[in-house]
Amino acid sequence: MSDTPKNQRIVFVTGASRGIGNAIARRFLGEGYPVAVGYCAHPEGARKLAAEFPSALAVRVDAGDRQSIRQALRHIREGMNGPVSILVNNGAMAQEKPFLELRDEDWDRMLGTNLRGPFALAQEVLPGMLDAGWGRIINLVSIGGQWGGMNQVHYAAAKAGLINLTRSLAKLYSRRGVTTNAVSPGLVATDMTAAELASEAGQAKADGIPCGRLGTTEEIAAAVAWLASDEAAYVTGQTLNLNGGMYFV
Repeated sequence: MSDTPKNQRIVFVTGASRGIGNAIARRFLGEGYPVAVGYCAHPEGARKLAAEFPSALAVRVDAGDRQSIRQALRHIREGMNGPVSILVNNGAMAQEKPFLELRDEDWDRMLGTNLRGPFALAQEVLPGMLDAGWGRIINLVSIGGQWGGMNQVHYAAAKAGLINLTRSLAKLYSRRGVTTNAVSPGLVATDMTAAELASEAGQAKADGIPCGRLGTTEEIAAAVAWLASDEAAYVTGQTLNLNGGMYFV
């Protein structure tokens, strides 16, 4: 446990311009943390949060590009006067495409963004966390990475890899004060899930949720904030499922 107050623990949330990432950034800001609000192609939501909260900084980062990650982290250190204490790897891409139509480029781009990106981000922030003896890495995964994909096989494969990366980092660094966990949403009402829900198979999946509804971005954000807190200091290497009962482990 660290005695560092929240207002000195810098949070970096990737993919935070909209959807789940935006809700996560807003939750941390509401709790008094300084937050680097990461975006790639859509800056509007990040800039809106930065205008609304003095402790927010909009930061462009392409998770598939190591140089972009390093530049973003330099921007955070200079603009927020310190290293990242809490990394939330939320930024991701999705693509609906039948397996036999997938090209090598589709596969490489998906794993480059959704798996290599979190790997590179974790690798870049870990030295600062280890020096401080405290840190949190929280990876947003997916129910698809647990039960497999139908029309997004490459997405499911990347998220399955991210679950294992989470466990590996937990084994390596928890003893030194840096915990790593994953949050695995089921179907949540966001722009990214709109295409899936528009299909007949997606609607059938939604209709079969035991809780009888989609999840909300605020529910996901609450779980992430808890994992980042000192109350969750003994939780590491875990995948926290928020899926309304769609999948049991």
